[in-house]
Amino acid sequence: MTIRLQKYMASCGVASRRRCDEIISSGRVRINGRVVTAMGTQIEPDTDRVTLDGQDVRPPSAGLVYYMFHKPAGCLVTNHDERGRPTIFDMIDQIHERVVAVGRLDYDSEGLLVLTNDGDLAHRLMHPSFRIEKEYEVVVDGHMRPDAARQLRLGVEIDGRMTLPAQVQLMTSGPNTTRARIVITEGRKRQVRYMFEAVGHTVRRLIRVREGALALGHLPRGKFRRLSPREIEALKRETLLTEEG
Repeated sequence: MTIRLQKYMASCGVASRRRCDEIISSGRVRINGRVVTAMGTQIEPDTDRVTLDGQDVRPPSAGLVYYMFHKPAGCLVTNHDERGRPTIFDMIDQIHERVVAVGRLDYDSEGLLVLTNDGDLAHRLMHPSFRIEKEYEVVVDGHMRPDAARQLRLGVEIDGRMTLPAQVQLMTSGPNTTRARIVITEGRKRQVRYMFEAVGHTVRRLIRVREGALALGHLPRGKFRRLSPREIEALKRETLLTEEG
């Protein structure tokens, strides 16, 4: 039975499907010794040998793993940074399986990241068609008025496209800063920051506190823990990997 190359690589814990597409197009992947760059290439997992940078790409032998990580500010969600900046993978060397980070949090942002080698779940959590809620606590410059929050709820324009409706709650609003919560179902790059900029406020602190049914809770910054069976099941139900009931 054949399978798309990027789906196979994602299921092996290499990266998200989107990132696997980029890796393939860069010429780093070989099938049976031949460089492959074409999108949509099919492989036979039982007979084809797939390598990335000369290393075999195989399904995880230890089974699927699921972690929650509290990303601190001041690190990147990437395996390696050419400028030598710290990455989240410097902090999770006790995780021996090859895992991918689900979704984006930029260098200055904090909060919940799911780490897993379950390529199907990672793909579905990130794919916009599943509309998985992502909740953030933000601190922004200035006094935010209710009409600005209303604009965010209805949608604002970013790079020529309107954002989907969001849930916004103003928690505290003083003359110099405002604390708010926002829930979105998209995952565009730096989306929350750009949304607040669109209504005249610069984000000073951003923390992801929830993704779908999974809440960050009291997990300390820079620490990780395994997800419970109940949490894993809840994520799979949200992404239609298992049926209700």
